[in-house]
Amino acid sequence: MSQVITFGEVLMRISPRGNKKFIQSNMVEYYFGGTELNVGISIANFGGNVKHISSVSDDFIGGTAISYLNKFGVDTSSIVYSKRPLGVYFLEVGAVMRPSAISYNRSHSSFSEILPSMVNWDDALENGNWLHWTGITPALSKGAFDTLKAGLILAKEKGMIISADPTYRSGLWKYDQDPKEALTILLNYSTIFIGGINEINEVLETSFGYSNEDFLEASKLLMEKFPSIEKVFDKIRTSLNSSWHKIRARMWNGEEFRETDDLDITHVVDRIGTGDAFAAGLIYGLQEFDDYKAMEFASAACALKHTYEGDVNLSTVKEVMGILDGNTSGRFIR
Repeated sequence: MSQVITFGEVLMRISPRGNKKFIQSNMVEYYFGGTELNVGISIANFGGNVKHISSVSDDFIGGTAISYLNKFGVDTSSIVYSKRPLGVYFLEVGAVMRPSAISYNRSHSSFSEILPSMVNWDDALENGNWLHWTGITPALSKGAFDTLKAGLILAKEKGMIISADPTYRSGLWKYDQDPKEALTILLNYSTIFIGGINEINEVLETSFGYSNEDFLEASKLLMEKFPSIEKVFDKIRTSLNSSWHKIRARMWNGEEFRETDDLDITHVVDRIGTGDAFAAGLIYGLQEFDDYKAMEFASAACALKHTYEGDVNLSTVKEVMGILDGNTSGRFIR
């Protein structure tokens, strides 16, 4: 497998232990994560060759983050250092009918101050065949948007596969840039779309519903608007409560519509990073399997991530394939 490149912020997550609120406890745990980083580490856990590009704080926190990435075999040679602090977010994990709550502290983080001049994209993409981006990065700052755009332009010139997960979070867009316009620009360089009806409606300013028929019509319109997009994949989550979810996926690849069966997650350990686990499973799977098997692999990887604390899916290929083989009982492996 050739090198997969991910570009995005490295964040530190701080949470009270268990399902406590901060007011209940002065004991906290921390994890490193970040949407694109989560994808990269998960692919590395599958045995993939991954490079992550970012900007981290030039202190022991940034150094610890780099060590964390290196532990999983992720190439950190294109990460730059900044005098700004590493971005942080605080999470209270919900349970049953109580939802989880997040508060971000990333407005002036090391990554939010990144500029195109800080990343040598020629060197960074030298061995890459796949570049993955999400809508989180361009939302953070004009510099992050411009840096990502520069990388996408070069990646397209090189003929790389470019996957887009154009997650739209309105609360992140705090600089003078229209989100729809920004995402439209970036999607023109992309070949794989990982997103559902909400993301398509946001980009196209449409009002499609959530049925399979609407998804198919929306996907066709998206591919008409963005001719470079060849395939559309959508992860569908059914939440019975904060602790019990169902996951399935569907796709349109320009030739056929397919949908997976539901995977029942009766006890959610940690929901953070589950969409990233789906994207990672898909990126890995599309390089190893046909489109439908790749989507099944991604859905199983997503389901497994719900069983790990922290932002990153720690599953191996063997463990994901075990889910696809029907081994969902959780019995001991001896």
